[in-house]
Amino acid sequence: MTSAAPSPSWPGSWQGKEKAAPKRRPLSRERIVEAALAIIDGEGLEALSMRRVAQDLGTGAASLYAHFSNKDELIEQVLDLAYTEIELEQPDPGRWEEQLKDLMRRSRDVLLSHGDLARAAVVANVPVTPHAMDVAESMLAILRAGGLDERTAAYGVDLLGLYVTATAFEQATRSGHSQADTDAYSERIQGYFASAPADRYPMMTSMAAALTRNVGDERFDFGLEILVAGLARTSGAD
Repeated sequence: MTSAAPSPSWPGSWQGKEKAAPKRRPLSRERIVEAALAIIDGEGLEALSMRRVAQDLGTGAASLYAHFSNKDELIEQVLDLAYTEIELEQPDPGRWEEQLKDLMRRSRDVLLSHGDLARAAVVANVPVTPHAMDVAESMLAILRAGGLDERTAAYGVDLLGLYVTATAFEQATRSGHSQADTDAYSERIQGYFASAPADRYPMMTSMAAALTRNVGDERFDFGLEILVAGLARTSGAD
Protein backbone atom coordinates (compact mmCIF):
# COMPACT_ATOMS: atom_id res chain seq x y z
CA MET A 1 0.00 0.00 0.00
CA THR A 2 1.45 3.32 -1.04
CA SER A 3 1.34 6.37 1.18
CA ALA A 4 -0.63 9.37 0.08
CA ALA A 5 1.33 12.18 -1.53
CA PRO A 6 1.85 15.12 0.81
CA SER A 7 -0.53 17.99 0.28
CA PRO A 8 1.11 21.07 -1.24
CA SER A 9 1.55 24.12 0.98
CA TRP A 10 -0.28 26.89 -0.82
CA PRO A 11 0.90 30.47 -0.36
CA GLY A 12 -1.69 32.88 0.89
CA SER A 13 -1.24 35.19 -2.09
CA TRP A 14 0.48 35.41 -5.45
CA GLN A 15 4.25 35.53 -4.79
CA GLY A 16 5.29 36.81 -8.15
CA LYS A 17 4.45 40.43 -7.42
CA GLU A 18 7.26 42.81 -6.53
CA LYS A 19 7.78 43.72 -2.91
CA ALA A 20 6.87 47.24 -2.00
CA ALA A 21 9.85 49.55 -1.65
CA PRO A 22 10.76 50.22 1.96
CA LYS A 23 9.36 53.44 3.28
CA ARG A 24 11.87 56.25 3.61
CA ARG A 25 12.34 57.49 7.16
CA PRO A 26 10.78 60.93 7.44
CA LEU A 27 13.22 63.80 7.80
CA SER A 28 13.36 65.11 11.36
CA ARG A 29 15.49 67.34 13.53
CA GLU A 30 16.87 64.26 15.25
CA ARG A 31 18.00 62.63 12.00
CA ILE A 32 19.59 65.84 10.80
CA VAL A 33 21.49 66.33 14.05
CA GLU A 34 22.70 62.71 14.08
CA ALA A 35 23.91 63.01 10.49
CA ALA A 36 25.72 66.26 11.27
CA LEU A 37 27.46 64.72 14.28
CA ALA A 38 28.57 61.75 12.17
CA ILE A 39 30.17 64.14 9.68
CA ILE A 40 32.03 65.97 12.44
CA ASP A 41 33.17 62.67 13.95
CA GLY A 42 34.56 61.47 10.65
CA GLU A 43 35.86 64.62 9.00
CA GLY A 44 35.79 67.51 11.46
CA LEU A 45 33.75 70.65 11.93
CA GLU A 46 35.03 72.29 8.73
CA ALA A 47 33.44 69.52 6.66
CA LEU A 48 29.98 70.32 8.01
CA SER A 49 27.57 72.21 5.80
CA MET A 50 23.85 72.13 5.26
CA ARG A 51 24.43 70.84 1.73
CA ARG A 52 26.67 68.03 2.99
CA VAL A 53 24.18 66.93 5.65
CA ALA A 54 21.38 66.94 3.07
CA GLN A 55 23.53 64.88 0.71
CA ASP A 56 24.15 62.25 3.38
CA LEU A 57 20.43 62.10 4.12
CA GLY A 58 19.50 61.80 0.45
CA THR A 59 17.58 65.05 0.29
CA GLY A 60 18.01 68.66 -0.76
CA ALA A 61 19.57 71.36 1.38
CA ALA A 62 16.35 73.40 1.23
CA SER A 63 14.50 70.70 3.16
CA LEU A 64 16.87 71.15 6.12
CA TYR A 65 15.88 74.78 6.48
CA ALA A 66 12.39 73.68 7.44
CA HIS A 67 13.99 72.38 10.65
CA PHE A 68 16.97 74.70 11.20
CA SER A 69 17.32 78.34 10.25
CA ASN A 70 21.08 78.08 9.63
CA LYS A 71 24.21 76.01 10.26
CA ASP A 72 24.91 77.72 13.58
CA GLU A 73 21.59 76.54 14.97
CA LEU A 74 22.35 73.03 13.73
CA ILE A 75 25.78 73.02 15.40
CA GLU A 76 24.17 74.18 18.63
CA GLN A 77 21.92 71.13 18.57
CA VAL A 78 24.78 68.82 17.59
CA LEU A 79 26.69 70.00 20.63
CA ASP A 80 23.63 69.41 22.77
CA LEU A 81 23.39 65.85 21.45
CA ALA A 82 27.00 65.24 22.45
CA TYR A 83 26.25 66.47 25.97
CA THR A 84 23.75 63.63 26.40
CA GLU A 85 26.77 61.33 26.62
CA ILE A 86 28.09 62.98 29.79
CA GLU A 87 27.12 60.88 32.78
CA LEU A 88 25.62 62.92 35.61
CA GLU A 89 25.18 61.89 39.23
CA GLN A 90 23.48 63.17 42.35
CA PRO A 91 25.71 65.44 44.46
CA ASP A 92 27.37 63.93 47.51
CA PRO A 93 28.55 66.57 50.03
CA GLY A 94 31.10 64.11 51.41
CA ARG A 95 32.97 63.79 48.11
CA TRP A 96 31.91 66.80 46.12
CA GLU A 97 35.46 67.71 45.05
CA GLU A 98 36.09 64.32 43.45
CA GLN A 99 32.63 64.37 41.88
CA LEU A 100 33.36 67.74 40.32
CA LYS A 101 36.73 66.65 38.94
CA ASP A 102 35.26 63.44 37.58
CA LEU A 103 32.47 65.38 35.86
CA MET A 104 35.02 67.72 34.27
CA ARG A 105 37.07 64.77 33.03
CA ARG A 106 33.99 63.12 31.53
CA SER A 107 32.98 66.37 29.86
CA ARG A 108 36.41 66.80 28.30
CA ASP A 109 36.49 63.17 27.15
CA VAL A 110 33.10 63.45 25.47
CA LEU A 111 34.16 66.56 23.58
CA LEU A 112 37.41 64.88 22.51
CA SER A 113 35.50 61.83 21.30
CA HIS A 114 33.82 63.99 18.65
CA GLY A 115 36.76 65.38 16.71
CA ASP A 116 37.07 69.14 16.99
CA LEU A 117 33.53 69.72 18.25
CA ALA A 118 35.14 71.51 21.22
CA ARG A 119 35.51 74.50 18.89
CA ALA A 120 31.73 74.84 18.94
CA ALA A 121 31.70 74.48 22.74
CA VAL A 122 34.13 77.39 23.10
CA VAL A 123 31.92 79.55 20.88
CA ALA A 124 28.69 78.48 22.60
CA ASN A 125 29.98 79.77 25.96
CA VAL A 126 26.59 80.05 27.72
CA PRO A 127 24.51 76.84 28.11
CA VAL A 128 21.08 77.46 26.58
CA THR A 129 20.13 74.02 25.21
CA PRO A 130 18.51 71.38 27.45
CA HIS A 131 21.41 68.94 27.84
CA ALA A 132 24.03 71.66 28.14
CA MET A 133 21.89 73.10 30.91
CA ASP A 134 21.66 69.63 32.50
CA VAL A 135 25.45 69.56 32.80
CA ALA A 136 25.57 73.10 34.22
CA GLU A 137 22.77 72.23 36.66
CA SER A 138 24.75 69.20 37.85
CA MET A 139 27.89 71.28 38.32
CA LEU A 140 26.00 73.90 40.31
CA ALA A 141 24.37 71.25 42.49
CA ILE A 142 27.77 69.71 43.28
CA LEU A 143 29.31 73.08 44.11
CA ARG A 144 26.40 74.05 46.34
CA ALA A 145 26.57 70.65 48.04
CA GLY A 146 30.18 71.51 48.85
CA GLY A 147 29.07 74.58 50.79
CA LEU A 148 29.92 77.23 48.20
CA ASP A 149 27.77 80.35 48.15
CA GLU A 150 25.75 81.31 45.08
CA ARG A 151 28.23 83.79 43.65
CA THR A 152 31.21 81.44 44.03
CA ALA A 153 29.26 78.53 42.54
CA ALA A 154 28.16 80.69 39.60
CA TYR A 155 31.68 81.95 38.91
CA GLY A 156 33.03 78.44 39.43
CA VAL A 157 30.78 76.92 36.78
CA ASP A 158 31.93 79.54 34.30
CA LEU A 159 35.62 79.08 35.15
CA LEU A 160 35.54 75.28 35.03
CA GLY A 161 33.51 75.26 31.82
CA LEU A 162 36.03 77.54 30.11
CA TYR A 163 38.92 75.42 31.31
CA VAL A 164 37.42 72.18 30.05
CA THR A 165 36.34 73.48 26.64
CA ALA A 166 39.60 75.36 26.03
CA THR A 167 41.66 72.32 26.99
CA ALA A 168 39.56 70.03 24.79
CA PHE A 169 39.89 72.47 21.90
CA GLU A 170 43.68 72.60 22.28
CA GLN A 171 43.93 68.82 22.43
CA ALA A 172 41.60 68.41 19.45
CA THR A 173 43.95 70.49 17.29
CA ARG A 174 46.59 67.79 17.80
CA SER A 175 44.26 64.78 17.61
CA GLY A 176 45.07 63.99 13.98
CA HIS A 177 48.78 63.65 14.66
CA SER A 178 50.62 60.53 15.74
CA GLN A 179 52.41 60.38 19.08
CA ALA A 180 55.71 60.56 17.19
CA ASP A 181 54.61 63.77 15.47
CA THR A 182 53.45 65.25 18.77
CA ASP A 183 56.73 64.38 20.44
CA ALA A 184 58.69 65.83 17.53
CA TYR A 185 56.68 69.06 17.74
CA SER A 186 57.35 69.34 21.50
CA GLU A 187 61.05 68.80 20.88
CA ARG A 188 61.11 71.57 18.27
CA ILE A 189 59.39 73.98 20.64
CA GLN A 190 61.73 72.99 23.45
CA GLY A 191 64.71 73.61 21.19
CA TYR A 192 63.30 76.97 20.13
CA PHE A 193 62.83 78.14 23.74
CA ALA A 194 66.29 76.89 24.68
CA SER A 195 67.87 78.80 21.79
CA ALA A 196 66.32 82.14 22.75
CA PRO A 197 68.61 84.84 24.23
CA ALA A 198 69.18 83.76 27.84
CA ASP A 199 69.83 87.31 29.02
CA ARG A 200 66.37 88.37 27.83
CA TYR A 201 64.47 85.15 28.64
CA PRO A 202 66.36 83.53 31.54
CA MET A 203 63.30 81.68 32.83
CA MET A 204 62.08 80.36 29.49
CA THR A 205 65.49 79.16 28.35
CA SER A 206 66.29 77.43 31.63
CA MET A 207 62.81 75.91 31.91
CA ALA A 208 62.38 74.86 28.26
CA ALA A 209 61.96 71.18 29.14
CA ALA A 210 59.38 71.84 31.86
CA LEU A 211 57.41 74.25 29.68
CA THR A 212 57.03 71.70 26.90
CA ARG A 213 56.42 68.65 29.11
CA ASN A 214 53.39 66.73 27.86
CA VAL A 215 52.72 63.48 29.73
CA GLY A 216 49.23 62.00 29.49
CA ASP A 217 46.63 63.97 31.46
CA GLU A 218 49.22 65.48 33.78
CA ARG A 219 48.69 69.09 32.72
CA PHE A 220 44.91 68.84 32.64
CA ASP A 221 44.73 67.18 36.05
CA PHE A 222 47.14 69.76 37.50
CA GLY A 223 44.91 72.62 36.40
CA LEU A 224 41.81 70.82 37.60
CA GLU A 225 43.34 70.22 41.03
CA ILE A 226 44.28 73.89 41.36
CA LEU A 227 40.84 75.15 40.31
CA VAL A 228 38.87 72.79 42.55
CA ALA A 229 41.20 73.32 45.51
CA GLY A 230 40.75 77.07 45.12
CA LEU A 231 36.98 76.72 45.07
CA ALA A 232 37.12 74.40 48.11
CA ARG A 233 38.89 77.10 50.12
CA THR A 234 35.79 79.24 49.88
CA SER A 235 33.55 76.44 51.20
CA GLY A 236 31.73 77.64 54.30
CA ALA A 237 33.21 81.13 54.01
CA ASP A 238 31.08 84.11 54.88
